[in-house]
Order: sequence, then structure tokens, then C-alpha cells
Amino acid sequence: MAVTTTVVSPATATASIAPTTIATVRSVQWGAVILGALAASAVSMVLLTFGAGIGLSAASAHPYAGASPKALAVISALYTAVTLVAAFAGGGYIAGRMRLPAAEELAEHEFRDGAHGFAVWALTLFVAGLLAASGAAGALKTAVQATAAAASGAAANPAIANQISTTPTDYAIDRILAPAPAAGGQAAANPPAGGTPAAAPAAAAPQAAPARGDMIAPVNRIFAASVKSGQLDPKDRATLVSIVQQQTGLPQAEAEKRVDESYAQLKDAEAKARDAAEKARKAALITAFGVAATLLLGAAAATVGAGAGARHRAERVAITWFGSHRFW
Repeated sequence: MAVTTTVVSPATATASIAPTTIATVRSVQWGAVILGALAASAVSMVLLTFGAGIGLSAASAHPYAGASPKALAVISALYTAVTLVAAFAGGGYIAGRMRLPAAEELAEHEFRDGAHGFAVWALTLFVAGLLAASGAAGALKTAVQATAAAASGAAANPAIANQISTTPTDYAIDRILAPAPAAGGQAAANPPAGGTPAAAPAAAAPQAAPARGDMIAPVNRIFAASVKSGQLDPKDRATLVSIVQQQTGLPQAEAEKRVDESYAQLKDAEAKARDAAEKARKAALITAFGVAATLLLGAAAATVGAGAGARHRAERVAITWFGSHRFW
């Protein structure tokens, strides 16, 4: 009786088994990726909402009550970063555990598990970016409509345009072209020694002075040029003094004093605006780097979580939730 032994090499076995297995299991399983992305979004939304409630309870509208704004900003940033990293790790874990592995080498197996976690992170950011862009577009549309309505109302009523114009130069113009104080009131408040009020001096206002509205544009241009150059040109100062005398009837000394005070206040307002813009730039810079670092940590967490989920799936590790093996 002859016995025939057939030896099947590993290459032959892989060639006969792998095509069928790979054909039935896709390399990228979008179902697991979408489930992980939804899980990460839901967990982050719940935790961020919970954190917002805690932050509102710690803040207070009363002075010297509640946490300081800087402390709230730091705590909120740290809480948001930890929440996002944890949410991405959980989403990657679910995707890695739900993925069905194909017949592949160990190195390829680990790479594909991590790639599914990375896909969870990328899909979540893509959807969040679309939602943010849609919200920004809606806000921009609303702002454009409100601006158009305000412009149409200002065109119909020029007084409205003067009321809604609140730039620093407008404040300076209002101060510099303000009417002169009543001379009669000052004389009554300070009567002479004899007890008889002195007659108020005649106003020095010139005849046929230009309208106030006609002087706003020249004054505005002078102030804008002086702020840009950093100093008030003597010729421009003389022009402003002349305009003040024409519009208010003040003597030259009082007009010069008003011009100098208005210019000093304008420079102070411009310096404060620059300081505020610089603070906003630094805050935006720190925020941008913080968000980028948090998102990179989220990508790493999603990848590591997917690898851990795949390892637990292969080892059949049971996860216990509140004493039960079910997914709660």
C-alpha cells in the first residue's frame, strides 16, 4: 500500500486563501470609520456642553465674584484640549475594534488599524469644517443684509449717518466743533464786586460761517493725516484753529487750546486702538497654535486608540461597563 504525502507550501496556501478573504473584506471599511467619527463628535459635544455649564456656574457678572477671566480662559482651553483628545481616542478605539481584518501581515494589519483611526480624525474635522463654513457664511450674509439696511436708512436720513458714525476722528470732530459756552451764564455765575452783573460781551462769531457739515470732511482729513504721520503739522493746526473760530466764535487762544486737547485725545484713542489690536493679534496667535497642537494630539490619540481597539478585538478582551459586558 503506497502512501502519497502532499506538502502545501505557505505561498500556495496564501495564494489559495488570501484572494477569497481579501475579496470579501475591504481594505477601508467606511462603516467603522463613520461610526467612530460619530462617536467622537457625540462625546466631544456632550463633554463640551457639560464643561460650558461648569464654566458658567464658576463665572459671575458681579465684580470680585467668581473666577477671573484669565483663569476661566486657561481652564477652558485645557478642558477643551483634553476633551477633544479623549473623544478622538474613543472614536478611534471604536473604529479599530469594529474593523474586520483581512488576511494580511502583522505590520500591514497594524498600519491599517491606525489608518482607520486617522480616517476617523480626518472625517470628523472635515464635517466640523463644513459646519463652521456654513455658519460663517450665514453670519456674513446676515451682516451684509444689516449693513445694507443701515446704509439705506442713512441715505434716506443723513442724521442717522451722523449718529452711527463712531470712529475716533468723529469724536475728535465733535469736540473740536462744539459750540462755545454761553458767556452770559459765566458772567451770572461770577458777578462783579458791586453786585450788579456785568453785561455779557458780544459773541465773536463771524458772519456767514460755513456750515458745520461742510467742515467735517476737511477736519477729518487733517486728523487722519496727522495720526498717520505722528504729528500735527503747523499749517494744519492753523487751519483747525481758524475753523474752530469760524464755527464756535471762540477767541484764538481758546481755539488753539481746543485744537491741542482734541488732537491729544485723538492720539490717545489711536494708541489704545493699536494696543487692543496687538492684544487681539497675540491672543489669536496663541489660540491658533493651541488649536493646531490639540488637533495633532487628537490625530495621534485616534490612531493609538484604533490600534488598541484592534488589539483588544484580536485578543477578545471583554470591556466591562458598570459590571456588564454590554456596550452601554
